[in-house]
Amino acid sequence: MTTLAEQLRGENLGKVLENEPLKHHTTLKIGGPADLFFEPNSTNSLKKGMTYIKDSGVPFRAIGRGSNLLVSDEGIEGVVIKLGDGLDGLERNGDEFTVGGGYSIVKLATVLSREGYSGLEFSAGIPGSVGGAVFMNAGAHGSDMSKILKKALVLLPDGDLKWYTNEEMKFSYRTSILQKTGGICVEAVLVLEKGDRETIMAELKKNKDYRRNTQPWNYPCCGSVFRNPLPNYAGQLIESSGLKGTSVGGAQISDMHANFIVNTGDAKAADVLGLISLIKKKIKELHNIDIETEVEIIGRKS
Repeated sequence: MTTLAEQLRGENLGKVLENEPLKHHTTLKIGGPADLFFEPNSTNSLKKGMTYIKDSGVPFRAIGRGSNLLVSDEGIEGVVIKLGDGLDGLERNGDEFTVGGGYSIVKLATVLSREGYSGLEFSAGIPGSVGGAVFMNAGAHGSDMSKILKKALVLLPDGDLKWYTNEEMKFSYRTSILQKTGGICVEAVLVLEKGDRETIMAELKKNKDYRRNTQPWNYPCCGSVFRNPLPNYAGQLIESSGLKGTSVGGAQISDMHANFIVNTGDAKAADVLGLISLIKKKIKELHNIDIETEVEIIGRKS
């Protein structure tokens, strides 16, 4: 691992850290160390870095801004590639926008709405990156990424980069083909519509205010923990099961929104997993529903 770190540093490809705690890179503020942490400073640096990573034979995975992610206390084996500030470019070509996978989805919605482009209003308050939003087909308020994505540049598990069309992404509710293949969105081309700026900004504000008023963003969290087992809603099922406010260690089922687990200050991944297990068991017992996690759980097993 030290040799690989030296190779990446020698090429000045970006930030390279050994045994970097991933709690510094997740919105839950939870996660053990990555053997090697690589934050490329450009797409070209990512491509070049991948040649060294593939040649080394060590496992790797990519993350965005760390929302919708629970990293184990034991950390992650191999290389963690963070698509962050070095992959946050934004270019416009008519009504098409090419956006880096590391670009904040909230910032993007704000910037383009101010310019009078409609299509991202649903994403107000979603605390992740464009790449992560594509990976999860993030959505709210009746819309999602599948409605605006034209194509995505994907980093494949073998280290190659490939463009996927919207159809090839096989989007469905909070899912894309990337969750099956392990691919990561490095760049996305989005198609938006020009509209009335004031109307668009008002819708964005309404959605942002709704999130602030109904979701516990005053504590570290990862967003919704469970997928909605439609036509039911996960938060309502959890609340009706009497679990709202329940704690395990430093993790708590939010008393504001039951489909959120918050870090009250010193939570471990094991605490969150304990609550997830409790919720699954209780909802199966009371409602006979097998509820599925939306948060991605990764890392070494204890």
